[in-house]
Amino acid sequence: MFSRKNLRPARKKLVLQDGLWQKCESCGEILYRKELEQAYWICPKCNFHFRVCHKTYIKLLLDEGKLDEVDKGLVPTDPLNFPKYKEKYRESVKKTGLDEGIISGRASIQGIPIIFAATDFAFMGGSMGSVVGEKVARAARLAVKEHKPFVMLTASGGGARMQEGILSLMQMVKTSAEVALLKEQGLPYINILTHPTMAGVMASFASLGDVIIAEPGALLGFTGPRVIEQTIGEKLPPGFQRSEFLLDHGFVDLVCSRRELRDTLGRILDILVNTRK
Repeated sequence: MFSRKNLRPARKKLVLQDGLWQKCESCGEILYRKELEQAYWICPKCNFHFRVCHKTYIKLLLDEGKLDEVDKGLVPTDPLNFPKYKEKYRESVKKTGLDEGIISGRASIQGIPIIFAATDFAFMGGSMGSVVGEKVARAARLAVKEHKPFVMLTASGGGARMQEGILSLMQMVKTSAEVALLKEQGLPYINILTHPTMAGVMASFASLGDVIIAEPGALLGFTGPRVIEQTIGEKLPPGFQRSEFLLDHGFVDLVCSRRELRDTLGRILDILVNTRK
């Protein structure tokens, strides 16, 4: 018989304090959040790029982490009286601190003045409503007016916002037209595609850049792989619609780690600005 004295005490279950640790969505590694933040939110084990907000990209890419914001206070209407649209909109405003799912303004990258805009997935999945399209269009016009390159960063899982109906769909044409006018002036237009960039956003201004840069592993396309497989009844190739697959097939020009993104942008801007003077 065993006595209680000979029994080893049961090990206490390890409890991870909330907010200190983050589990990698790709490899499952448990990561210390402070170290992950210092590593640009890239998993050190598998190179998975966590989705980050517009504030992180502003701090990462722009000189002194500063953006002189323009077109503040533009808010959408509810033309269809869509159920719970106003509530979802208010929740996104509270969550992100944005008036809409995009922020735009004047900035510089390695001393080169630019117009910069970025969508934020946290705001209704980065969907494009009337205000998002209008701010992209206004940013392109500002770039023409001030004769500056336009750098556009995207994250969108839903494309055109269904709650605004045709008013959101028409933004695809409007933003594409404004980008075309920008190009007529010989001004550089650079797209940075992050995970995910899909549907109406991808089928308009997000895929029209003179240079298209994608983060590693980003899902990029119009319709998701599962929907395509169900539609055509065939299995898609491994990695279909991921950044690396699209690079191999000529859709994007460069797959760039977040660690090198600022320096890469600086070099590209320097080449494009100097050659177009």
